[in-house]
Amino acid sequence: MTGAPASAAGGSGATPAPRGGKLGAAAVNQAGLWNIANILTMVRLLLVPGFVMLLLHDGGYDPVWRSFAWAAFAVAMITDVFDGHLARTYNLVTDFGKIADPIADKAIMGAALICLSWLGDLPWWITGVILFRELGITLMRFWVIRHSVIPASRGGKVKTLAQGIAVGMYVLALTGPLATLRFWVMMAAVVLTVVTGLDYVRQALVLRGHGLAAERAAAREALVAAAEAEAPLGGEPAVGGGCVADDVVGAEAVAEPMVEPLGEPVGERVAGGRGTAEAER
Repeated sequence: MTGAPASAAGGSGATPAPRGGKLGAAAVNQAGLWNIANILTMVRLLLVPGFVMLLLHDGGYDPVWRSFAWAAFAVAMITDVFDGHLARTYNLVTDFGKIADPIADKAIMGAALICLSWLGDLPWWITGVILFRELGITLMRFWVIRHSVIPASRGGKVKTLAQGIAVGMYVLALTGPLATLRFWVMMAAVVLTVVTGLDYVRQALVLRGHGLAAERAAAREALVAAAEAEAPLGGEPAVGGGCVADDVVGAEAVAEPMVEPLGEPVGERVAGGRGTAEAER
């Protein structure tokens, strides 16, 4: 016998963890609330108020402070890419992440659009179109989440990239040709926003229709299974074990022995009774 404990010697039956294991193995075993993907999401949420203060500092027109605001916005966009990649790669998907990640995305983008429009750098109709689309698609995801999850399309990813570049260019105090270029980049982002939004609506309607059809089919199968479970084997009734005619015949068979001990038929008894009365006379 050795003096090593069972846990060290493997006596408990547990397989010892390999040395130099990858981050993925440890992350899968510890996929809780405090994982790297959720921490990055929380950092992005905390960056929102800091970004707003930097962008609006000193009236919102200081190029230095707007550069700091652009840096905060860029960090938020980068963490958005990394937290989703880490969550999918290392199985770190949690309920908190499913809810907080889209909220953090919409918060930083919405804050930037509203602040830029309030400063007069971006037309309000652009902010309205983008925010209406983002909020509507988020609500639609929750609308169909009971049936299925709307996957992120390639067009949606391109749209997010275009929005991030365009908004980042507006956050910076650009002038001249770069200011003209950012306008056309924003127009491309708006077009992608509308087109991908309509595609998400189509996907949501299709997924909900398939989900409702599957629920109806499952309900019909449940009713058929319940009916088959109630019916007895061999097609016989579940109560009594026989039919009504058999019960009637059985009742007559029981009544016949009660009639036979009475003796002769009624006509013979009457005739016999008359004979006895005449003899007595």
